[in-house]
Amino acid sequence: MATFHDVISQNLECPVCLMHFNEPKLLVCSHTICKDCLERIFQTQSDQQTITCPVCRKKTRLPSGGVGKLQTNIPLSSLVEEVKTKNICSTCTVCDTEEKPPAESYCLDCGKYMCISCEKNHSTWKALSNHEVVPMSEVLSGKVPKVRRKCKKHPTDDEDCFCIGCREYVCCKCGVLEHLEDGHQLEGAAIHEEKILKNIKELRERIKSKKATVENYTEFIATQHNKITKMFRRLNDDIDKTYEECIQLLSDRRDALKCKLKGWSEKFNKELYHMNKGSRQTIGHMNAMEELLVTDSMKVPIEKDALFAHDTLCENLETILGRDDPDYQLPRDVTDRAQKISFRKHVKVNELCLGALEGYIELINAQVQLTKIVRFITRAPHCRIALVERDKKGIDFYSPNGELLQTVRMNYSVWLARFLSDGRCVACHSGSNAILLYNTQWEMLDVTFGTGNFDETQLGGLRVDRDDNIYVIGCKYPKRIQVFTPRGGKAVREIMFDDSSTYRLWIICYFKTTGDLVLKDETHVVCVDGNGKEKNELKVEKDMSAYPAVCRDDSVIIAWVKDKECLLSINRYTADFVYVSNVITDFKLHKFYNCWLEEFESAL
Repeated sequence: MATFHDVISQNLECPVCLMHFNEPKLLVCSHTICKDCLERIFQTQSDQQTITCPVCRKKTRLPSGGVGKLQTNIPLSSLVEEVKTKNICSTCTVCDTEEKPPAESYCLDCGKYMCISCEKNHSTWKALSNHEVVPMSEVLSGKVPKVRRKCKKHPTDDEDCFCIGCREYVCCKCGVLEHLEDGHQLEGAAIHEEKILKNIKELRERIKSKKATVENYTEFIATQHNKITKMFRRLNDDIDKTYEECIQLLSDRRDALKCKLKGWSEKFNKELYHMNKGSRQTIGHMNAMEELLVTDSMKVPIEKDALFAHDTLCENLETILGRDDPDYQLPRDVTDRAQKISFRKHVKVNELCLGALEGYIELINAQVQLTKIVRFITRAPHCRIALVERDKKGIDFYSPNGELLQTVRMNYSVWLARFLSDGRCVACHSGSNAILLYNTQWEMLDVTFGTGNFDETQLGGLRVDRDDNIYVIGCKYPKRIQVFTPRGGKAVREIMFDDSSTYRLWIICYFKTTGDLVLKDETHVVCVDGNGKEKNELKVEKDMSAYPAVCRDDSVIIAWVKDKECLLSINRYTADFVYVSNVITDFKLHKFYNCWLEEFESAL
């Protein structure tokens, strides 16, 4: 027969924490769980309106006051208090009398409960003198591991087997006579408990690793936040300094600029805040799950309801641990966008014009009057447009509205130029047939690139990616792309193309998110991966020319030119070359040579 202590173990213990109930709350499914355990379970859920029972998984709608306002299991709570105050114990399992006295101690080696008299006799036996005897108070408090129950059908046998199908402990006889005959799978109780302990240990290790990953991510977000904060502090200083020089005329303008700057600052910091908030919620969920798993859960065997609760917790934790690791690119992109904002001072006589906050160039209708054919156009630092005319020895810089801002003179005619993130310029000159590097003061740096002689026909074959890697096509081999770092020297990587390929590369564009490339030759616009393997292509029809560019969102815009009619159309495509929309249709060109296409983004 089951002892009174067994009855207590089965009916007065919470299936989650395996301790005597503390403020037991009744759910709609009739299961009872400790208030503290329910609150920890609630922290791991995204649904704030209901709470899921860890035993049967039925949902209970929470009252307005939360978990604390759920109905208390008053009879069970009273019984728990009575057990605690009266110290109700098991009866002696050694005495042969019909009315057995209450047990005062328990022998861990014999597995017997003993009254005071039996404990004295037990201690006098020399053969039993080394047995460990503990008081019943430690047994009831949970400090002493539970002993296996006796089988109800076979009172002399311990429940030392575990049925995997039924999720319960049975004795060997019941296991063989009933469970195995029904096709159930049995394993030793000790083996099953060892698996549970091993699983808990592995989950704790994974929690530790996942927490470290998310914590590193939050630290990275804090770093990005500091960068943005410092940058905006510097911009505020620049604005205030210029404001003080012309305070009488420009107070209203200053307020407008700072208001705009504040809006941008709040926007970027809000994006980082939401990323950080999601990360901390993930850490909170994992902390709560870990606490539920390890709170006295090392006591085994775990009974049936507790096993269901344990399984539920493990599955919830597996869901959290199975989520993808944080994407560091998201906060980095926020910082990149913010760092493109700059303040440019300009004061004009009799005009209220303190300066301007500049970021990505907005879409406007502007025209630039040129005297010669444009060799190329590209983005430049400080939201400027860099433009080079044919046979002109230097680079002209324009504002978004077409105003000439600066002209940089050079000794050679420029074929191509691209800009690194720190403002340095990578250029190719017709006089040197080599790629050269200039600092922000336009001083040529002593850096050489092992490209060989640059092929003069490959006018679009120079590109800089977001990591400042420099891509070059042409050189001695038109069927390969060489990749260099700003330090120069030999190529760090080469993208080779099959000798049977018909591509004679001309223009190269770069996808920020995937690192794929868009290439253009006389007959195709092709998307290839970092190894040169073709992914998608668009065929260029006869008497047509195509000029692609990759936008900030990795969409592709292509300028299609009807050569004979000199008609220009621009279409937008997805990264997979699926048509999205038309931007311009049959715009008449005065004269056609090459059509250079770039996207200039706005600040937000």
